[in-house]
Amino acid sequence: MDTSNMLTLPGIYCNSKVDYSRWKTREIQIGDIPMGGDNPIRIQSMTTVDTMDTIGSVEQTIRMVEAGCEYVRITAPSIKEAQNLANIKNELRKRGYKVPLVADIHFTPNAAEVAARIVEKVRVNPGNYADKKKFDQLSYTDEAYQLELERIYQKFTPLVNICKENGTAMRIGTNHGSLSDRIMSHYGDTPEGMVESAMEFIRMCEDLNFYNLCISMKSSNPQVMVKAYRLLVEKMVSENMNYPLHLGVTEAGDGEDGRVKSAVGIGTLLEDGLGDTVRVSLTEEPEREAPVAIALVNRYSKRKKDLESRPKEEIVQLSPETALTPYISQEVNTFIGGSLVPRIVVDISKENLKDAQVLARVGYRYDILLDKYHMGEQSVDFVYLADSLPSFTMPANLKQVYNYSTWSKLSNKTNIHPLFTLEEFVKADHKDKALNMVRICNSDLKSSVFESVELDKTIVFILETNYLHGMADQRQFFRNLQEIGIDNPVIIKRSYQKEDFSGPLGEFMNPEEPISKIQLYASTDLGALLIDGLGSGIWIDSPATALESIASLSFGILQATRSRISKTEYISCPSCGRTLFDLQETTQMIRSRTNHLKGLKIGIMGCIVNGPGEMADADYGYVGAGPDKVTLYRGQQVVKKNVSSAHALDELIKIIKDDGLWVEEKQD
Repeated sequence: MDTSNMLTLPGIYCNSKVDYSRWKTREIQIGDIPMGGDNPIRIQSMTTVDTMDTIGSVEQTIRMVEAGCEYVRITAPSIKEAQNLANIKNELRKRGYKVPLVADIHFTPNAAEVAARIVEKVRVNPGNYADKKKFDQLSYTDEAYQLELERIYQKFTPLVNICKENGTAMRIGTNHGSLSDRIMSHYGDTPEGMVESAMEFIRMCEDLNFYNLCISMKSSNPQVMVKAYRLLVEKMVSENMNYPLHLGVTEAGDGEDGRVKSAVGIGTLLEDGLGDTVRVSLTEEPEREAPVAIALVNRYSKRKKDLESRPKEEIVQLSPETALTPYISQEVNTFIGGSLVPRIVVDISKENLKDAQVLARVGYRYDILLDKYHMGEQSVDFVYLADSLPSFTMPANLKQVYNYSTWSKLSNKTNIHPLFTLEEFVKADHKDKALNMVRICNSDLKSSVFESVELDKTIVFILETNYLHGMADQRQFFRNLQEIGIDNPVIIKRSYQKEDFSGPLGEFMNPEEPISKIQLYASTDLGALLIDGLGSGIWIDSPATALESIASLSFGILQATRSRISKTEYISCPSCGRTLFDLQETTQMIRSRTNHLKGLKIGIMGCIVNGPGEMADADYGYVGAGPDKVTLYRGQQVVKKNVSSAHALDELIKIIKDDGLWVEEKQD
């Protein structure tokens, strides 16, 4: 196989942690659109129309192509759907569309063998293709494990041979929630198990001299997803493989939550130069997915060009590159750092500081009659006022931050803290006894000014960057602090100007839920660090973005990285031709009655293929079981089968109440 430009060091998952470059994979052919190698990162999505509805599938596919999809996936749960792919393909070709089609296969090898003769690519899930997934607690001896592998090899070989004969590509798509009982018996529900599940099938393909493969490691949990892809690359490198990667966070949900969660997972890997094709899984119409994926991917196409046209920027490394571990900071003033959840800073200095109602936009609602503030689960921790003084009394539990020059002149400094430049901090005679914020960037660590800083337990660093590859620069800062032996808390700050978001995303904006590129960029830049356990807080600086949007986005990023839970999480699939109810409508219905249950994870799955497997991370599940029928789960255990759709949500709420996890929604 082609191993040119492959990584050669074991344990390394990207070309460099301080220079942006794509990991060079082998090129594979999918119809007329190749993937991997030096090709652009490809965009794809999946139809939601019943596969037996030929015209509906064709027209939806055309809408997806017009939105930017380069590959279109269609479910083929049985032989009849697989056979109908020929009719869909023929109608598309008649209309002048040559988009490569991908058949989505789960449990039915016979359907895969039919589809592989028709479409340009088949996707198989090693967790349930010829393997067992019954959620049984099974124990396999080494001998029994090997016998199962040999059985799977025999079952899998016909499909591989058909793909070879027809020039059909294959995606080996592991999903976190559908690992087989055999894999679970040896590895548990882990990223290591996900990787081994795929590697077994890759080795079978190579044994049969079939290399037209791409691989995916999907999960609804971005932490699990990122770790699995990185482990996969390390494992492939150790076995002289470089197959292209399909990136995706499965069951990401809808609206801002879906976009943030997708960007945290996909963007983190793109930052490391990984990924050859992307699918953003939203519980929305599929043509709304492609523009989100394009916005994520185009950032790296632009970055590559910008890096090539500029003088090379050297990211400061104080020692040779070694493994980065989570940054465990001390706790400052019992409020930030240590094991405490990451804190959120927002800038209100340009707002109307004559009206206390401005704080409602960051989670503090002022009650005029009672002359008091009401907090919510999404109330920010710090507000930055620069040099502007408010005309009203601040909430007692909201900390204020002023530039040092202004702070030093205030007579009452209760709950008020200074922000210094490095130079100001070194020269200052007067400092706060509790908490001092100090602006810093990675390159400062080599400066004479930093050398003269007297470190103490009150300092919280505000980490900034001007680098094009800012995530890498800030990540290296944490590595450098570890090398020096500094453990002060660090708030990660990223600044975005209006021009950073050129190229509107209006074609997929929901009028009721404005979306902008800042959701995708900030989720990537900050989420990539938080996922690795770096940072005691975040500060999104974007003057062109509404204050309430910054606050909501900040909490969304912390939720997606599982570093601070402030709301209910919905693990909802993006729908497909197997779906047994309207997922968008159902998700909104469930959200409307449960979105006050902080920390609860509810899976909403359209069919048994996606549930309970794909909602492995959920506390409760609402899964389509047939026309007008829903099965309810506690974790992965069935609680009630075939409940009428009209009563299913009430029954789900009753289960939550019986478990003692229901709380009544607070009324303002």
